[in-house]
Amino acid sequence: MRSSNPVFSREGSFTRDSGYAGFGANQQAGAPYGQNPYAGTQYAQPAPGQGPMTDEQLYQMYNGPAAGPGATGRMTIDDVVARTTMSLLVLVASGAAAWLLLPYKNFGFAVGASLVAFIVGLVLQFKSKISPTLVLVYAALEGVFLGALTHFLNTLYPGIAVQAVLGTALVFGSMLAAFKSGRFRVSAKAARIGVAIGLAFSVLLLINCFAWAFGGGLNTWGGPLGVGIGLVGIGLGAFFLAMDFTEIEHAIARGVPQEESWRAAFGLTVSLVWIYFEMLRLIASLRGDD
Repeated sequence: MRSSNPVFSREGSFTRDSGYAGFGANQQAGAPYGQNPYAGTQYAQPAPGQGPMTDEQLYQMYNGPAAGPGATGRMTIDDVVARTTMSLLVLVASGAAAWLLLPYKNFGFAVGASLVAFIVGLVLQFKSKISPTLVLVYAALEGVFLGALTHFLNTLYPGIAVQAVLGTALVFGSMLAAFKSGRFRVSAKAARIGVAIGLAFSVLLLINCFAWAFGGGLNTWGGPLGVGIGLVGIGLGAFFLAMDFTEIEHAIARGVPQEESWRAAFGLTVSLVWIYFEMLRLIASLRGDD
């Protein structure tokens, strides 16, 4: 099952057809799991002054604790948490700087940062080897955009920043808890439907954004329409998070390289930015009469 997040759907990264064998990759073809794959080879010969090593000793040498994720360079959940935390800290720091330094009504720089972030995101998506530097650059640029937007909205609706942060944290925590409990899993059919809805949602909003820039379009940040779009957007973001959790779990089980934790961090950052943005839209629409 491929994730809706395009970051995780690249061949050569987390996909099963990437050619990375993962756990047990050092076993010979056809060697049953739990048996010594080196029996009968040159590696089964005793060292000088020692007797022959048993099959169990050889198996423990090549597949025991010393060959765990940390020793073999495979990605672990701790790697994903650490990289994601680093990315989010950069995003929050740049957002705070934009809030403090940029005039709250001047969106030119913020929109420019958003466009550059989009380009950086595309570069990261199509790079076969993930770049930690670009992941952090993406987080910083998105932080500038969200910081300026949040400052403007918080001037109109005091307290919306705290509400949006708490709402995003609640969605993330709820989806993580549901995933860890095993109560929420996404089937392949549901994944395809979710991807189609997400693409249609994004395209329609982009078209409306261009129409709004030229004096037309609909107001998607107020009234019942804004509330409806915000709810749909948050629902899609939560659904994407569940798919991303699943893909990360599969990647760890397959033993992808440790550096791929940066790709996981980038994907989760993209999803959280999406949810936070839609949370701002929903709260602003609900408080439109303030």
